[in-house]
Amino acid sequence: MKQQVDPKAPGGTKWRGAVGGVLAALAGLAVGSVVAGFLGTAQTPVTAIGSAFIDRVPPWLKDLAISWFGTHDKTALRVGILIVVGVLAAVGGILAVRRYWAGALITVALTAAAIAAAITRADSGQTGFLPSLLAGATALIVLRLFSRRLEPLVDAPDDGVSRRGFLQLSAGVALGSAAVGLLGRVANGSRAAVADARAALRLPQPPSLAPPAGVQADGAVPWVTANADFYRIDTALSVPQIVPSDWKLRIHGMVDRELELTFDDLLKRQVVHKWVTLTCVSNEVGGNLIGNALWSGVLLKDLLEEVGPAKNADAIQSTSKDGFTAGTPLPTLLDDRQAMLAYAMNGQPLPVEHGFPVRIVVPGLYGYVSATKWLVDIEVTRFDQFQGYWTPRGWSELGPIKLSSRIDVPGGKKVAPGPVTVAGVAWDQNVGVSKVEVRVDGGPWQQATLAADASIETWRQWHWTWQASGGTHVLQVRAFDDKGNPQVESSAPPAPNGATGLHTVSVKVG
Repeated sequence: MKQQVDPKAPGGTKWRGAVGGVLAALAGLAVGSVVAGFLGTAQTPVTAIGSAFIDRVPPWLKDLAISWFGTHDKTALRVGILIVVGVLAAVGGILAVRRYWAGALITVALTAAAIAAAITRADSGQTGFLPSLLAGATALIVLRLFSRRLEPLVDAPDDGVSRRGFLQLSAGVALGSAAVGLLGRVANGSRAAVADARAALRLPQPPSLAPPAGVQADGAVPWVTANADFYRIDTALSVPQIVPSDWKLRIHGMVDRELELTFDDLLKRQVVHKWVTLTCVSNEVGGNLIGNALWSGVLLKDLLEEVGPAKNADAIQSTSKDGFTAGTPLPTLLDDRQAMLAYAMNGQPLPVEHGFPVRIVVPGLYGYVSATKWLVDIEVTRFDQFQGYWTPRGWSELGPIKLSSRIDVPGGKKVAPGPVTVAGVAWDQNVGVSKVEVRVDGGPWQQATLAADASIETWRQWHWTWQASGGTHVLQVRAFDDKGNPQVESSAPPAPNGATGLHTVSVKVG
C-alpha cells in the first residue's frame, strides 16, 4: 500500500510537482520564442493567445481594461496570460507526479489553444503555428522528466538521491530556459534591424517644430504632445517590425488602375506637414487618450485621385501588417481636411509603436475607423461589402469625433483660497471650438478665455480665473463648436461611438 504523503511535509511531492510543471512551461515558452525568432514570426505562444483574446474581447471588456490599465493594457494582458499558464502548469505538474497523462492533457490543451490562435492570425503565414507546436512538445518532454524524477518520492519521501536529482533537474531546466530565452532575443533580429533603419532615415523636415503663436494656455497640458507621451491604443500585442526598404503599399479595389508604392516612392512625392489632434474612441470623459502632434507625409487625396475610385465606391478598407482592418468613409479622404499617409511625427520618423514606417492620419475621425498603423494595403470599396475590425464587435461604422472638453488644472488638487487658474483643452476636430464655459457647484456658466486657434484639426486650450472660497467645490466644463452648438451633457459610455458628458472635478480649497 502506497504511503500517503502530507504535501506540507518536507518530503512532500506536491510542491515539487508544481515547480516542475511551471519550469516545464517556461522551457516550452523559451523554445517557442527562439523558434519564432528564427522563423521571423511574431506568433510566440503568449502573443498568439493574447492576440486571439484581443480579437474576441467584447467592447465593454476592452473599455474596462483601458480604464483600469490605460496604455499599459497589453502589458497587463501578457502578465495575466503568464499567470494563468503558470497556475495551469503547476496543476499539471502536480497531477503528472502520479499520472503523467493527466498533467500532459493540460499541456496539450494549452498547446492546442495557442496553435489554433496562431492559425487564425492574418500575419501568421504558413509557419506561424510552429512556435506553439514546438513549445508544447518541449513542455511535454520536460514534464515527463520531472514526473520520473518525482515518482520515487511518492513511496519513499526520504529518498535523498531522488531529491537531489529533482534539484539538479530544476536548476538545469531553469538555466537552460534562461539561455534559450536569451538566444530567442538574439534570433529575433528584426527589432534591431528596424531600429537601425529608422535611425538612418533622413526625412523631409517641416519649416518649424515650434507650435503656432498663442496656442498654449496657462496651466494646460503642453499643446504639442511629445512622441514618448502620445497615447497608444491598438490591437497589436506584438508590434509589427517593418524595415522601410521592405515596405510596400497596394491601392486597389474599385479603381480605374491599381497602384503599388514603396517607401522611396512616398519620399519622392510632395510632403505635407500638418498639426492634427488624434482621439481614441475609448477615451472616457476627461480621459487622456488624446494627443496633438505634427504629422508629415503624403496626401491620401492625391493617391486616390491617381487610382480613380469608382463613382459608387464610398469607403476604403485599410489593412495593417498584423491583419487589423479599418473602414473609412471615402469622402473624408477626398475633402479638404488633408488626410494623409504619415511617415513622420513631430519631425522624427514614426515611432515603431505608432505605426512605423507608414500609418494613416485622418482628422475628425476616431482612430478605430481611420488611424491604421503599419499600413500595407488599401482597398477602395463599399461599406455594404465589408466590415472593419471593430464594426462587428459592436462599434458604429463611421466614427466622427464628438465635441468634448477637459479640465487639466487644478485637477482635484487642494488649492489655497483666492484666485485659482482653471485650465484645460477642448476639441472637435474638423469642426472647431468657438467657446468654453466653466461653472462651480452647479452655478451659472462663466466664459473662459480661449487660446489662439491653430486650426480646426487641433485641440484648443483655455483658462479661467476662479475666485475660490474655502470648502470642497465641484467644477464642470463645457465647449461649443464653431456653429454655437454645446457639447452633449448627458453621460454615455465610449461604446459604440464615443463618450459624452461633462468633465467634473472636485477641488478642496483651504
